[in-house]
This record gives sequence, C-alpha cells and structure tokens, in this order.
Amino acid sequence: MAQGFDYVIVGGGSAGCVLAARLSEDPAARVCLIEAGGKDSHPLIHMPVGFAKMTTGPLTWGLVTAPQKHANMREIPYAQARVLGGGSSINAEIFTRGHPSDYDRWAEDEGAEGWAFKDIQKYFLRSEGNAILSGGWHGTDGPLGVSNIPDPNPLSRAFVQSCQELGMPYNPDFNGERQEGAGIYQTTTRGNRRCSAAVGYLRPAMARANLTVVTGALVLRVVFEGQRAVGVEYAVGGAVTVARAEAEVIVTSGAIGSPKLMMLSGIGPAAHLARHGIRVVQDLPGVGQNLHDHFGIDIVAELKGHESLDKYNRPHWALWAGMQYALFNSGPVTSNVVEGGAFWYADGQGSRANPDLQFHFLCGAGAEAGVPSVPKGSSGITLNSYTLRPKARGSVTLRSADPKAAPVVDPNFLGHPDDLRISVEGVKISREIFSQPSLQKYIKDIRFPDNTIRTQADYEAYARQYGRTSYHPTCTCKMGKDEMAVVDPQLRVRGVDGLRICDSSVMPSLIGSNTNAPSIMIGERAADLIRGNR
Repeated sequence: MAQGFDYVIVGGGSAGCVLAARLSEDPAARVCLIEAGGKDSHPLIHMPVGFAKMTTGPLTWGLVTAPQKHANMREIPYAQARVLGGGSSINAEIFTRGHPSDYDRWAEDEGAEGWAFKDIQKYFLRSEGNAILSGGWHGTDGPLGVSNIPDPNPLSRAFVQSCQELGMPYNPDFNGERQEGAGIYQTTTRGNRRCSAAVGYLRPAMARANLTVVTGALVLRVVFEGQRAVGVEYAVGGAVTVARAEAEVIVTSGAIGSPKLMMLSGIGPAAHLARHGIRVVQDLPGVGQNLHDHFGIDIVAELKGHESLDKYNRPHWALWAGMQYALFNSGPVTSNVVEGGAFWYADGQGSRANPDLQFHFLCGAGAEAGVPSVPKGSSGITLNSYTLRPKARGSVTLRSADPKAAPVVDPNFLGHPDDLRISVEGVKISREIFSQPSLQKYIKDIRFPDNTIRTQADYEAYARQYGRTSYHPTCTCKMGKDEMAVVDPQLRVRGVDGLRICDSSVMPSLIGSNTNAPSIMIGERAADLIRGNR
C-alpha cells in the first residue's frame, strides 16, 4: 500500500515538529510526519517537574552505550526520547542556545557556509516566545514558550549566591550579550506547563487537512529509485506502508536515529554496510561518525533538613504538591528540578575567550537515572558540570540490518586528555561552590565525592566512574564540504537527490550549551531552505 505526499518527515522530535508545522502552512503542500513513539499524552510530560521521572521508561528507546574505554568500561544509560516532541517532551526544559562564536566556528572553520550567528539569529528569534525578555536577543511571538521559573527553590537561590561568593558574576540571561556567570535558567514552559515542540508547533497545525501524523511507526528504510529518494517504508502493527514523497524526504530522527536510518537505507560507509548485507546506494564515510556529547559529572550533598524537592518524594507531600498545582497552578510541580546554572572557566576567568564549563544545579538528589543519591529518609542536592566543547569523537554504527535492533552508540567519553582535565576542574569547582556560605548553611555533608577524594588521580577516577550523558548527542551526519560531511550547507544529503537531514545530527561540532533550542533553530532554517526562502 502506498500513500502520496509532497514531503515525508521521519521523526517527530524537536526539528521534525517544527518542519511539519512550517511546511504545512502552505495549504497546497501535502505533509506526512512519521514518529516511532506515541502521542505526547502522558501527564508527566506536561508538568515541568515530570522531567525527573522520564529519563528511563516507555518514552525512551532504552539505549545504553557501548562499554566506555575511558570510563571504566561502563555501559552508560543513554536516554533518547520515543514520543511526539522528542527530547523536548522529556528534557529538563532548559533554554540556552550557545555562544555566538559556536555558530561562527561552523561557518568559518567547518564548512557550514550561511550558518554564522548573524545568519541564524533570526531563526532563534522567530522560534522564541519569551514571556519576560525582549529586544535584539529575544523573540516574544514565536511558538516556543520561554519563561522564568515562577518560584525558584530557596536552595537554587542559595546556589546562585554561592557562585557569586566564589567570584562568578550574576547573570540574569544566559542567551544575551554575555554567557558567563550564574543565574536561574529560563525554561521552555508557558503558563507553568511544558512547551515542547509538539505543544508549541505541532499541536496548532494538527487540524490542517494537508498534515498527516503517523505514530507508533517502525521506519524500515528510505525508498530510492536510482539515486533519488522517493518515499519511506514503515510498519505500523505489522502492516507495511510506503509514504511516497513527490518533493523531498526529510529525516529528523536525531543524532542516533538519523544515521541509523541512513545506513539501513544504503547510505553510509560502504564497507560497514556490506558487512551487514545492505546494498550501497551512496558511499558516505561520515554517516554515524563524529558523535559529540556532553559528559556530565555529578556531585551530591546531603542536607541538614528537607528544603529540597526530595521532600515531595513522601506520599503526603506529593499529594499536597499535586493539589497545589491542580488548584492554583503553582508550587513545586512548576519546577523543572534543574533550576540554577552557570557558565564558567576551568582555568579561571579570563583564561579563554568564552566559558568552557557549564553547570546545572538540581534541587534534589538521585533525580535522574544513574545519578548517586543520599541515604534514605534524607534530602539532597546535585550539581552537574561538563566540558562544553569536548574534543573526543564517537560513533553510531549498526548492530545488524534489522530495523528493530538498537544501534551501537559509542560516545567515546573522555577519549581526549583535555576533556578529562577540564571535566575534573568542573568537579573541583562544583565542590567549591558547595563549600560557600550560602549553601553550606544547608549542607550536612558532601556525599559524592566524599572527603577521600583529594588528589588529581582521585578526581580523575571519580570522573571516569560517575560521569554520564547529558542528553546532547550531535554531529553524526555533519554538514560541511570535506570528505566526512554527510550534508551540504543546504542540508541536502551528498550524492543523492530528494533527501535532506534536518536535526542535531547535522551540526559540524557541538555547541557550548544545551541543544534543544539549537535543534529547533535548525528546523526553522531548514523550512526556509526547503521552501526556497534564504
């Protein structure tokens, strides 16, 4: 059975929702969006605090990494969303977009002509619906709701004050003229509810007669006639269908899913495809290579009292919080847990042009899968840090030619000595922040790392044992002009026709911040490129 469309979009994540909404604005364009997961109907998706409950479970693919050579051969949980809205439906809702120099590097050094900050800033502004900030750095009318956390936890405020006591300036806007400093994050929320790409972009477009959304679909391959992509073969409940694309097939399955689909469809390193018995349509050695991710390392403190959100793990307090949210749209459920943050320097202020570390303060302990916690009955806080621009490169490869099989994901965490050095400095700075007066008055003891961690070797061992993904995989189908580039600066797959990749996988290198806002920007720019608006 075959269905006919102009555009077939594979992957209903952040960029896919943007493209489905923007391309279907033309009533003459027939658009189909295909998503492996289900609808974003789970109530925890829409509660800001729900993030902490969704880093594992049915809304993810259940991936783990290959054994990490530089991280004690650990197989690290690797949360990737499997639901409409993708990562924007299960992430911590933090709204940062990186430093302008990140995008200038793409354009000037990495072959991504037309992607300098001056070129892409308008797409950030177009997407952004900021409830508080405006001016040259912020948009106020975009589909992506952005707002302040209504009532930050006292410990988040104490974190920001502790950073100032350590010498960091207060920063009320990490997306303004200056990135460095500490403050409370803005979040992708509107009216104290999560504003995912599915909520902000896709939901208003769903009523359009020219937009078809398919959920629960296992995509088998991109269909080619010669060197032209003409459709997508997928299965729902065992029934196989081909969605034909008269204009283009657009792949937006993310930095893990997009290279997997490319290789299953015959586009990738020829020798690797041949090993799995896949007919080569186009030999592109860069497909699945160049994986970048942020390796976050947590420190955890036990509190003297119960000021953190851990208090609401107790049934009666959880009931109280739920009632407060349901009746008054307020209280701890409006928190994204990861309320405070900072951008700073491993070697001190002024040591380089831009910060090389980012910090996330969680007003709770053990909130995410794989993160240490505090003794039962106690409350805690967590501070996570990571190297912003890691030099290690990993890969995504096929485990088999079976579309149901998970790919082999190897981020190669700490695979470069500089990554380890800067990451260790992040842990040391985290510990110093916890030792400042504003937080010390709440802290009973720093549990991880405890006081046995003293030497450089101790810190390095701690980083290898406790680091994890920060959910920012990118760059596995990078744009550029060199032999490892998969797409050109118009996001067209090299060597074939009718096929683009338009998601975080096309980044030439990882930007120095969280990656959801940049992924949405890529979707916005891709929509213009496809429609011929440049």
